[in-house]
Amino acid sequence: MTASSDDDAVARLQRSWQANAHAWTRAVRERRIASRRTGTDAAIVDAVLAGGARRVLDLGCGEGWLARALAAQGLDVVGLDASATLVEAARGLGGARFECASYADLAADPDAFGAFDAVACNFALLDADLHTPLRAAHACLQPRGQLFVQTLHPLIVDAPYADGWRVEHFTGLDGFDEPMPWYFHTLSGWFDALHAAGFVVDDLHEPPDPASGRPLSLLLRASLQQLREAR
Repeated sequence: MTASSDDDAVARLQRSWQANAHAWTRAVRERRIASRRTGTDAAIVDAVLAGGARRVLDLGCGEGWLARALAAQGLDVVGLDASATLVEAARGLGGARFECASYADLAADPDAFGAFDAVACNFALLDADLHTPLRAAHACLQPRGQLFVQTLHPLIVDAPYADGWRVEHFTGLDGFDEPMPWYFHTLSGWFDALHAAGFVVDDLHEPPDPASGRPLSLLLRASLQQLREAR
């Protein structure tokens, strides 16, 4: 893909996210997405809680469900999203602190919201550019902090098995007006991007679908590379 077509895909991704903000809010709050009900929501909550964090950044928080779920367990949570509509929806239910900022904003000023024991990116890294959000996460983590990334499992996505843009049409979900471009990363692509951003993957979890046994998602836990090297 050329630079211009890549830029076009990013623009369409951002436009889709804004156009579908209300539909996303309804779908999440009404639990319309089957994979979330059957395992992925519980997987990310359990992983962050097991990590022992006290202060968490929910990076790409959407309408704020994960931030609220973690805050309900006694954690200090900040939810961050670039969509003002989604941040407004999150603030409407409260339960945590919600701020409107992009990944680039955080990368430019990683101290804006303080330091964190954990950063969670739950189905929130949809662009070809992983470097910006991952470096932002790295910069705002405490020295012993952990990064949690949950994404679509590479082995359940249609062929070809190669990095590249795909399109989500939200089949079976009402109210989504704009198809959403998103960038597919292979498993090695995720590992390479995390390494380039200064992380080492400590754990890989594949939450299974209780009915089919197939993986619902890929859940990665990573720590800061310089800390691992110092051990």
